[in-house]
Amino acid sequence: MLSRQFVRENPETVREALANKGVDVDLDRILAVDEEWRELKQRGDDLRHERNQVSSKIGELKAAGEHEEAEEAIERSQELKSELQEIESRADELEAELEESLLELPQIPHESVPVGEDEDENVEVRREGFDALRELPEAVEPHYDLGERLEILDFERGAKVSGGGFYFAKGDGARLEHALIQFMLELHREQGYHDVFPPLPVNSASMQGTGQLPKFTEDAYRVEGTNEEEYDDDDLWLLPTAEVPVTNLHRDEILLDEDLPLKYQAYSPNFRQEAGEHGTETRGIVRVHQFNKVEMVNFVKPENSYDRLDGLVDEAEEVLRRLELPYRILEMCTGDLGFTQAKKYDIEVWAPADDMEDGPEEGGRWLEVSSVSNFEDFQARRAGIQYREEHHESAEHLHTLNGSGLAVPRIVVAILEYYQNEDGTVTVPEPLRPYMGGTEVIDGHDAVGESKLGEE
Repeated sequence: MLSRQFVRENPETVREALANKGVDVDLDRILAVDEEWRELKQRGDDLRHERNQVSSKIGELKAAGEHEEAEEAIERSQELKSELQEIESRADELEAELEESLLELPQIPHESVPVGEDEDENVEVRREGFDALRELPEAVEPHYDLGERLEILDFERGAKVSGGGFYFAKGDGARLEHALIQFMLELHREQGYHDVFPPLPVNSASMQGTGQLPKFTEDAYRVEGTNEEEYDDDDLWLLPTAEVPVTNLHRDEILLDEDLPLKYQAYSPNFRQEAGEHGTETRGIVRVHQFNKVEMVNFVKPENSYDRLDGLVDEAEEVLRRLELPYRILEMCTGDLGFTQAKKYDIEVWAPADDMEDGPEEGGRWLEVSSVSNFEDFQARRAGIQYREEHHESAEHLHTLNGSGLAVPRIVVAILEYYQNEDGTVTVPEPLRPYMGGTEVIDGHDAVGESKLGEE
């Protein structure tokens, strides 16, 4: 979150950020509440000072035998106490409103972020892997049709068990997901990451610490209750991303300079209702309510965070380089930056099951597999994560960064489509074969039950 002092001293910067990020918050109300709160705090300090003086005078007057004056002082002390209670009560109300309002203010974009209204104004930084494309079938079969034909993806039974937006990965489909997870974890260990296996339910304080609450309440799965009700500190939520528990691993802690940088990775299933994503793709596994992901979270000193951002992008895209999947890097404009980020890059993998008449760079589609973000001290302030250079020095908020390394289902989509062969089989990328018992080709499985009768 933004500090009160920053908002108070830089209202135009905050106003510009609200406009550029497309966030509607009544900043004038926040500033007015802050001003009234500060005036009340000053008035309270003045009243306490006067009351202390009066209290001291009461003893002196009693000792001097000036009882009438002492009674007047006692009466004045009671008046001051009553007035002070009213002021403190009002100040507490304003402070609660101010704290709640500050949670609605987005992070300030870094000065290097391009200004734009939406995703159409994101900036493509570069493309990789198109100089040596493998030979593709004349007509690439979409992953959802291919997956069902090979009996490795089952959408109908997923919907039967859990509803729309859920699926079964079966046989080599399940093995492919497991292989990708293990491959990513091992790769990131090579890059210096420490493993964390987090709890799947997280409390409201954790969700608030990383910025999921209160803004994205409708997109989250609450363990109990409905999203229309007010949430409280005791509520638990199914994690939307491992970013939440891993960032909050050090909530309300002070780290030391020697601890930093900290690099954690965590595999987890993730749960998102994505209530605001009406009209988006529903076929296949591009957009589902439960998906596997490996997440990388970094804690760094402020002066190192933008160098670390570049390093984090490189660490995430190394997954795609080793799998030899074509991809591109996008720099997000202000309107597509997100509530909590100061700067963000998206990594998008290329999936070719689309119109290819104009060539591979014009056909196919791009699937976001990682958002690599620098939050600066935004999350650290919300979660109370600080560090100090030495034990005797004052603490300051560190910077947090994260990036997916990577989102598994969309990599599965890219593999099923890009590594598809003319005979309808799928070549397993070489780095994944050791994790699949040496399997080189996915050629499908026999159907089970009456569903197999149509094949006979």
